[in-house]
Amino acid sequence: MDDRKLKILTAVVDEYIVTGEPVGSKAMMKYIKASSATIRNEMAELEKQGYLEQPHTSAGRVPTYKGYRFYVDQLIETDPLTKEEKDLIEAMLPSGDDLTEEAIVQSASTALAELTKCATVVATETPKFSIISKVEVIPTGKRMYVLLLITSSGNIKNKVCRLQFDLTNEQLEFFSNFLRENLEGIEVDKLSDDLLKKLEEAMGTYMMTLSPLVAEIYKMSKEITQKEISFKGEKNLLKYDDFDKNEIIEFLDHKKEIAKLFDSSFSGLHVMFSPEDDGFVINNSSIITSQYQKGGKPAGTIGLIGPMRIDYAKFIPYLEYFTSRISDMISENEYDTENVMDINDVDNAYNEGCDD
Repeated sequence: MDDRKLKILTAVVDEYIVTGEPVGSKAMMKYIKASSATIRNEMAELEKQGYLEQPHTSAGRVPTYKGYRFYVDQLIETDPLTKEEKDLIEAMLPSGDDLTEEAIVQSASTALAELTKCATVVATETPKFSIISKVEVIPTGKRMYVLLLITSSGNIKNKVCRLQFDLTNEQLEFFSNFLRENLEGIEVDKLSDDLLKKLEEAMGTYMMTLSPLVAEIYKMSKEITQKEISFKGEKNLLKYDDFDKNEIIEFLDHKKEIAKLFDSSFSGLHVMFSPEDDGFVINNSSIITSQYQKGGKPAGTIGLIGPMRIDYAKFIPYLEYFTSRISDMISENEYDTENVMDINDVDNAYNEGCDD
């Protein structure tokens, strides 16, 4: 495309994002120094090339999926956030030295949804090559034990287990040594069903007594390797006329299906459109995603879900700033205390233990 076509396509997308109405040649004259007829001819060429379309014969033109993709990949110009905008975001973010990673990310997700009037989605990163660095069993009361699992990637999982009997000091010492020798140092995703069976067999006469605890450790390892998806501001999508309301309702009922769209191989910022993948559920929609990090390593992805005519030039800098601040805030906390259990939590979890 020549320079004038590029300018016209950019102007059509910018104008349509603001108004939501088909853009005519006369409206383009405030952007392009050319006659209405010349602009109309250029827009017709862009339509032939698949970048614009005309909803009605007498109407102006709107961007197609191809037009949006070219706009986002080649034409968009974003401006750095102003000090006022940064101050507004900072005021919306949580503060405190004892914030967990989950609290930081979820608060930021809520703030981003409020600021953009879109839905936000957070996908935690599935740890790769994460090593089990510590496994402990801690007596906490009559027939009650806390299992603690810590990995090299900073994940901490624990579970209160209630058995039908008390473990002797000999059994506890054996189990502690067994966990240290057989689990510490192996990759989390290598803890398979086959390995679980081998571990239970290796316990010999202790198998009947201790196998419930081993099974629970296995479940905890599976939780660590699963990608978790959470949403905020989903009802914001109901305000857009761009969407079929029935599709929004279907999306609200099947939100988890969108998890497959979050590919950890994408680094930095990524824009996806509904015509590219059926997993969107919502037609005429787009998702802007950006990774946040913890200690220099990918920790998760936060995304904006909105109509295809979302204000990319405005919202991309917002998303980049949010992910940058999330990365800074969670990296400042060396340990993720999300799942570290206070002794007062034991009573609350009593009825949720793993019964033998």
